[in-house]
Amino acid sequence: MSDDQYREFPCDICGRNDPVELPHGGEYTNGQPIHICRGCGFVYVVRRRSAERIADVWSTDIFGGTYTAAIPAVTARLTYVAEFLANRVGLKGKSVAEIGAGEGRFLGMAKRQYGADVFGVEPSAANSRLLRTAEIPHFTGTIESYVESRDPRIGSFDLVVVLWTLENCQDCKAMLRGAHRILKPGGEVAVATGSRILVPFKKPLHTYLSTIPADANAFRFSANTLRGALAVSGFVPSHINRFIDHDILCVIGNRTEDGRTPTWSGDNYLDVYSFFERWHVDTAMYFPDRVI
Repeated sequence: MSDDQYREFPCDICGRNDPVELPHGGEYTNGQPIHICRGCGFVYVVRRRSAERIADVWSTDIFGGTYTAAIPAVTARLTYVAEFLANRVGLKGKSVAEIGAGEGRFLGMAKRQYGADVFGVEPSAANSRLLRTAEIPHFTGTIESYVESRDPRIGSFDLVVVLWTLENCQDCKAMLRGAHRILKPGGEVAVATGSRILVPFKKPLHTYLSTIPADANAFRFSANTLRGALAVSGFVPSHINRFIDHDILCVIGNRTEDGRTPTWSGDNYLDVYSFFERWHVDTAMYFPDRVI
């Protein structure tokens, strides 16, 4: 598949190929469709380009050298995740790899404040230069390409973190399976994202959906579908934060060794469909000028 060639994907979690389009989604995305899986309620984008192209879109087209994680809101959420991980699984003395390490804000925090041995996987060349300046060892490329490298660290990490990145890749299951590959037996993965689906509305819909290329933000997780994504990728979910009244959803999973898929359950797609309908109405009520 060439970089700008799209192909269609079934549901990444349950594999069913029978989606329904998100209600009103195109009114916020400039007509780009987003779908709900009828099988497990997962919210995902059907048509996507290559993993490399999507990574490049984030590095150049969306951020374009202007984005920085060095702002209070991002620092606050990374601090929250670091403290949650420190309390639940511990960070001191552990080897921690971050997929989508960005500028190294989380890894720097984990190293300086929590005593972790850190490593980053980051596709952006510009961010890799910042990681080098911060003296954070890293691999420049996607997790898919890192798994195929001969780095001796592969298979040795205690913890892999994926922070506000799993929703922005081409294949969320491939990313989680990459995490599985680079962890040592008994290792753990932690995924953090926004808590937005099937919870009290925490922001207007027009700030959750946008006109950026839809496949650059191909996945939107509820607590159930995030645990499902971990389960089908070889992890047993072990810890979850109090997401219901918090902006952050964070799930930790233990690496399985027997190849079996842990039991999981998704969402009723009709509940998800109704949730977005109500969210649209709520947004239209308070921000009528933002609804097309």
